Amino acid sequence: MLKIKVINAQNNELYIGKAVEKPCCIYNYPYQDGDWIIVDCDKKGGYYKIQFEDTIEASIVYVPGSTIIYHIPAANQRLNYSPKSFYGDCHLISIEEAKEEEIYQRRNLALNPYDQHENDTYFPHSSANVETRNECVFASRNAIDGFFFNESHGAFPYQSWGINKNPNAEFKLDFGRDVLIDEVVLTLRADFPHDSYWTSAELAFSDGSSIKMKLEKTAQRQSIQFEPKRVNSIVLRKLIKANDVSEFPALTQFEAWGLEIKS
Repeated sequence: MLKIKVINAQNNELYIGKAVEKPCCIYNYPYQDGDWIIVDCDKKGGYYKIQFEDTIEASIVYVPGSTIIYHIPAANQRLNYSPKSFYGDCHLISIEEAKEEEIYQRRNLALNPYDQHENDTYFPHSSANVETRNECVFASRNAIDGFFFNESHGAFPYQSWGINKNPNAEFKLDFGRDVLIDEVVLTLRADFPHDSYWTSAELAFSDGSSIKMKLEKTAQRQSIQFEPKRVNSIVLRKLIKANDVSEFPALTQFEAWGLEIKS
């Protein structure tokens, strides 16, 4: 049994959904800055398919606890979302337990278009030690939102992870549990000649191992495959910029392909 609530910045409950097996609701009011969604689950630990905004695809996430909290992006923090997202007075919200065939198929375990800085209740979750000017269009979450448009930069659909010219920039992906990863795919931002690119990078895994990945100047996805590793996080680091005029390499998408581990 699951229950959806919409709560405002003053912690007043604006909407309480019925506790049913597949809760979904229509919230018929405009969102205000500070509004958030909370889903109460009747068990601790599980996989759920969430869709908190009908312009954003549903996504499978892992919830280690019994609560999911999603903060509605403030009006001035939505440039990395579709212009149709979170506006108006008709908002569709739904969540259901993911099916086994969805959970245990080989898939991109990094994908989570509902990730955000405040997220600590569901995974995967991204973070970084730098984001260009702290602007939403260059946030780490953009690299796992499933949008591959990389031939420009800035507002949707060209959002990316920007490093503010920092040679020591690092991107981290937390899975929130152990998973088996056998492939990482990077899509670099390719707004050439505005953009530069990285010639190599290092993938550091939570099991203590690391892999160097060679990269090229291309708008296409670039992949590295390896023997399955049981890990709970990956860090992308030691990003070596090409020797060119541009100072702006950036990452459009980070994919981590593999399998869930059955308990």
